[in-house]
Amino acid sequence: MKFSVWAPLASSKVELVCADQRLPLAPDGNGYWQAEWAPAGIAGGYRFSLDGGPAIPDPRSRWQPEGVHGPSFVVDEAALKATHARGFRQKPLTHAVIYELHIGTFSPEGTYAGARQKLPHLVELGVTHIELMPLATFPGKQGWGYDGVFLFAPHPAYGTPLELARFVAACHQCGLAVLLDAVYNHLGPDGNYLSHYAPYFTDRVKTAWGDAINYDGANSDGVREFVLDNARMWLEVYGFDGLRLDAVGAIYSFEAVHLLEELAGAVQKLAAASGRTLVLIAESDLNDPRLIRPPANGGFGLSAHWMDDFHHSLHQAMTGERAGYYVDFNGIDDLARALREGYVYQGQYSQHRQRRHGREPRDVRPEQLVVHSQNHDQIGNRARGERLSVLLNPTQLKSVAALTILSPFVPLLFQGEEWGATTPFLYFTDHQDPELAKMVEQGRRKEFETFGWAQEVPNPQSPQTFADSRLDWDELTVPVHQDLLLWYRKMIGLRGCLEPPQSLSLQVSCDAAALWLWFIRGTVCVAVNFSARPNAIALPPGDWQLLLSSVSGASLASPWAAHETRIYTRQP
Repeated sequence: MKFSVWAPLASSKVELVCADQRLPLAPDGNGYWQAEWAPAGIAGGYRFSLDGGPAIPDPRSRWQPEGVHGPSFVVDEAALKATHARGFRQKPLTHAVIYELHIGTFSPEGTYAGARQKLPHLVELGVTHIELMPLATFPGKQGWGYDGVFLFAPHPAYGTPLELARFVAACHQCGLAVLLDAVYNHLGPDGNYLSHYAPYFTDRVKTAWGDAINYDGANSDGVREFVLDNARMWLEVYGFDGLRLDAVGAIYSFEAVHLLEELAGAVQKLAAASGRTLVLIAESDLNDPRLIRPPANGGFGLSAHWMDDFHHSLHQAMTGERAGYYVDFNGIDDLARALREGYVYQGQYSQHRQRRHGREPRDVRPEQLVVHSQNHDQIGNRARGERLSVLLNPTQLKSVAALTILSPFVPLLFQGEEWGATTPFLYFTDHQDPELAKMVEQGRRKEFETFGWAQEVPNPQSPQTFADSRLDWDELTVPVHQDLLLWYRKMIGLRGCLEPPQSLSLQVSCDAAALWLWFIRGTVCVAVNFSARPNAIALPPGDWQLLLSSVSGASLASPWAAHETRIYTRQP
């Protein structure tokens, strides 16, 4: 078996350390070192030693079952590939409904096997894609995964690499595509041994989480190859259908070819070679269409990006909250603009940012924008982790579902949203370093100062914080939750019957003073009364027939109830 490690910081020698044996690696040029060793010799795991120093884990470790400071283990990639469901093709983003979930809290077991048991629920719901929160190995047992330090090794608390591959295959057999949240803008501090091997980080720029990754400085070619190989591994070896790229605004790449463009090119080559469709979706609040424009037009060539303006305007319209970034949004008017044009901010001044923000979304197609009413950040980054189910009544929740799912964009749902789950989704960690744990707890409190949330913030390190965040599937036996779930299924089913729009040209009308809004998609009109009182809404001209209402007993002749949403249809 060939062992190779990129360690340009090693000046004289690199050794593979296993049990009581030390095997020298030979330099292979450009900072790489390699050697051959029989697989039987590493049955108990292995580490590397640089210049006679302490033995540390492999930066490309495929499996860290003993945690971030334990030995690295080899994984049989052929066995993982053998699980792939042959012939599966994901639905295009024009027909996609994405469902974001966290393996550790989605099921009672908190494992791939536990999540696999819930796949029939997702199939019946009608979603097309599952998006897993990060899986790269991080310190401790529970966490969100954004402090991962071994990008090639799936987190051991969720199951083995083979169990992950089987989960992806089971999703494919059910007709569900699987996306993975990949974090290429930073790594966590605990268990991060990368800087021992090579200049993976730079102090020329900082992220909110520390030093940025070195994508354009000296020796950055090896850093880029590390990330490109990581993306290829998830897609090729485990069979994922795409990646959601975390916080791309914190990926600092100032070379002529941005890392994102290089990544998109590598994924396109893999897709062409394998005959598959693969997608890259950026998390971004930049309102920058360059992310999704083709390189020939000066873009990076990504498939789509998240569009926060939709969430912020919808949330502000439904809750009235004005703290933090919600200060930039004016509810119904901005929601109408988001539905019609995609971006609300297209270069105008942002009070929250205290500068101009965004640019015109020229040539952007609706399926290139992913929208949501809830996600892990928008829930978990609240002091108490409240979902909309705690802030709104069931009729309002139906309005939120209709506006999000029937929008012209790609809707994303967060686990449990479909039945109005009342369990919070809190920020939880399991750092083993006491000093780091204290810093996280203190930083969490400080983060909420701008929002004015004075109530006590749950301790991220408390096991109860994690336990409280687990979904309660028993809620599905309660009629009010069953009713909302049925509504979500109807909205997703209706969306599947609509022709995908070809451009950002939705017909929208609203009256912010009277608190109503409607929009038309093909033969369907979605009309929402945002008022807590009965209302009168002037529908667009046409012979509209009432198809669905969020209030029982509604008819064409009946007055609009408080918070009511109506779905109308007409002959084409």
